[in-house]
Amino acid sequence: MAAAEPIYPPQGIVSPRQLAEQAFSRAAGAPLVPGNRVRLLKDAEANYPAWLAAIEGARRTIHFESYIIKDDRSGNRFAEAFITKARQGVRVRVIYDWFGARGMASRRFWKRLRAGGVEVRCFNPPRIESPVGWLSRDHRKVLVVDGEVGFVGGLCVGDEWVGNPDRGIEPWRDTAVEVRGPAAADLEWCFADMWKAVGGPPVPMEDLPGEGAELGPAGETELRVVATPPNTGGNYRLEHLMAALARQSIWITDAYFVATTTFSQALEAAARDGVDVRMLLPRVSDVPLVRSISRAGYRPLLESGVRIFEWNGAMLHAKTAVVDGRWSRVGSSNLNLASWIGNWELDVLVEDEAFAEQMERMYLDDLSHSTEIVLANARRVRPVEMSEIRRQRGRRRLARGSATRAASGVVAITNTIGAVITRRRTLGPAEAQVMFAAGALLLGISVLGWLWPALLAVPMGIVGAWIALALLLDSWKLWRKSRESPAGEESETVAEAGTVEAAAGDDCNTDSDSKERTHLESEK
Repeated sequence: MAAAEPIYPPQGIVSPRQLAEQAFSRAAGAPLVPGNRVRLLKDAEANYPAWLAAIEGARRTIHFESYIIKDDRSGNRFAEAFITKARQGVRVRVIYDWFGARGMASRRFWKRLRAGGVEVRCFNPPRIESPVGWLSRDHRKVLVVDGEVGFVGGLCVGDEWVGNPDRGIEPWRDTAVEVRGPAAADLEWCFADMWKAVGGPPVPMEDLPGEGAELGPAGETELRVVATPPNTGGNYRLEHLMAALARQSIWITDAYFVATTTFSQALEAAARDGVDVRMLLPRVSDVPLVRSISRAGYRPLLESGVRIFEWNGAMLHAKTAVVDGRWSRVGSSNLNLASWIGNWELDVLVEDEAFAEQMERMYLDDLSHSTEIVLANARRVRPVEMSEIRRQRGRRRLARGSATRAASGVVAITNTIGAVITRRRTLGPAEAQVMFAAGALLLGISVLGWLWPALLAVPMGIVGAWIALALLLDSWKLWRKSRESPAGEESETVAEAGTVEAAAGDDCNTDSDSKERTHLESEK
């Protein structure tokens, strides 16, 4: 009997690098864009002057999107720069997040920008029809000028990032990159998609660049613009993939580390396999609860061989990673569920050895200003200064070859409580604070429910009624649209009634098909 013909004809031999590129493209949902020039920028000392210089040189458009813009000395400096360019005829558009900027900038601040000719939009303020919609935030930090130069990173705009040497206040430690070339056009399209998602008229087509390749190369660096809306998990898949592919080193810096069990296990598996896994995290935090939850997860990582360091200075706010001296990530995404699942985030994944070497040098310099956390003989987590580490181990060579943040912490607290109940793993002293806080909270709720049931029943009734009214209001709006639209346009009506997530999702990764769709929508 003759052998059956293969269903899929052979495609030839595929190199491991090609497989890795395919895996990254599918995990991140973003193509690899060649022909760019990327500059690493450390702290506000390097970033703010570069941003302001680009704004000053703008000829056509300035598009700025930030989770926080403060009404302080730094924020007003940028406000004046935006107003100056708007009065010169440059189209200036600004997106800020309602929750991030809450209490940070007054209405007078935003009115001054609008009066100066700046178009300002606020992302996702509370709405009656969306009781818990405010939990999803626009956490992106991006500036794009003329579609030719873009800046992406972890920095918002505020005096915390600058510090005050006269008063002995250190600046926050943060990292961003400057991108020139075709990928800058991708950043522009990401802003345009978010501008449309916030509501109101879209960015006019004449203010947007053409296909990325039409801009021409500005360098030789390849990178991906990873723009993730909620509930897509692109960065989550990407982090898992990088942990799985790493053969020599994984060096991570994160501001609000509250990882899932599966991601922690991925790092632990890599460390046990001989990969040099290091994590640089803040010692002090503007969200103390997150710091406590982070420390509660140290012990299993340390037991597997992961090295953990805590920054000795002011707040460490950077979100970066460098893997195997080849792949580097810089952007707005923290390693927690709020960033992976709940927020709109924006990162760049750079595939370039020269850039990765810069990242590694910066990382080693940061470690020289940090304290390593180790397990003592009693399996307790304790800090060890760098001088002691050098005495014990000697220097290692460079290995080659907010409310949403608190919500993500609930997952870690749940894991700890679950471990107590099921006894599935041994708990250590570092988790005592989280266990005590959770226990005290549950006990307090139980006492309230027992002594004063109305204190729990009334808020639950209000929330339930609010959600019910929101559902009824949404259903009524959809019914009205279906009645007003012709039968042939029913599918279009349903699509328009979708969430902001759909509007900001598929188009943000800026492949050629997405740009064609955006063109068609604008023409309609």
